[in-house]
Amino acid sequence: MVVDDSVVIRGLISRWVGSEPDMVVAASLRTGLDAVNQIERVNPDVAVLDIEMPELDGISALPLLLAKKRNLIIIMASTLTRRNAEISFKALSLGASDYIPKPESTREQAAAETFHHDLIQKIRSLGAKLRRTVPASPHLPGTGHPTTNPPLATPDRPREPLSRLLQAPVAQPPLVRRAFSSHAPRALLIGSSTGGPQALMTLVGEIGAVIDRFPVLITQHMPPTFTTILAEHLARSSHRPAHEAVDGEIVKAGRIYLAPGGRHMRVVRRGTDVAIALDDGPPVNFCKPAVDPLFSSAIDVWQGGILAVVLTGMGSDGMRGGKEIVAAGGSVIAQDEATSVVWGMPGAAANAGICSAILPLGQIAPKLVRLFSGDRS
Repeated sequence: MVVDDSVVIRGLISRWVGSEPDMVVAASLRTGLDAVNQIERVNPDVAVLDIEMPELDGISALPLLLAKKRNLIIIMASTLTRRNAEISFKALSLGASDYIPKPESTREQAAAETFHHDLIQKIRSLGAKLRRTVPASPHLPGTGHPTTNPPLATPDRPREPLSRLLQAPVAQPPLVRRAFSSHAPRALLIGSSTGGPQALMTLVGEIGAVIDRFPVLITQHMPPTFTTILAEHLARSSHRPAHEAVDGEIVKAGRIYLAPGGRHMRVVRRGTDVAIALDDGPPVNFCKPAVDPLFSSAIDVWQGGILAVVLTGMGSDGMRGGKEIVAAGGSVIAQDEATSVVWGMPGAAANAGICSAILPLGQIAPKLVRLFSGDRS
């Protein structure tokens, strides 16, 4: 369900979604009020919800939509202003699954292509969680034929929810876990994407003992402005200094450094100190900032004294850098599938066999505190 007061944006998103073989546009609506009034009839799996709309804006419509359909996946869409970024963070706390920045102008080819790619990936990744949470029949109701693409809705036949038509996942072999490194960790590195802001705020609020003695460096897939606000939220959650990293600044214990939106963050040795190095290079794993550049760069600085955590997020960013960290003698922890909004990044790390632990979000902080206190088990 596409909900946006701009006919241009509604048309773009509807065309993009309609061209995907595994997606159907359930409805294209102009206001949040239309969405609330039609949610039960339309019965979508995913809603792309604009923030600024007449009659009922996105942030006001959000809780009303979730009250009518508790498991609705809602992706908030907004332009890159500080106000809209703040509203997007509030939406996440109210139950939205994710957010996506809209380009200021759809005439900018590069911006439109990024919006197109990111939106489709978010819809597909978040929608895929329905495979794990809702049992599905491999046959269409009333037929003996295997399901292919979901049938289109007609006035006489309401759209069959995608969740009912998706095949159940194939059982996976047990995941391999490595022993934790014998090296004492000297820095904590964290990578995250979809679902990351909520996970990060939970995590940093419980690892004060680690932050006080060691530097914490975080790459979260996020655009500019959003990272500024995320850093402020992390500071409030942790009660410790947290800010967007500045090129050339010295890395110190007791602080949280967040990669700024639109720039990769690395660390470099500068004499006896460790410094931040930002660059404007091309996207890595379709992301900028990306996790792999941070993970890989840390090896030259801390060698085996690295403890890396890969939290919820789509894609596989962090897996290659995690492999390099393990090869250098460090350790990697991944968030488990059940507590991840999307088990893409942590799942890639876990399936690569590089993790020493795969834990629910609530168990990661206690484990980090023990590891940084000398526990090697």
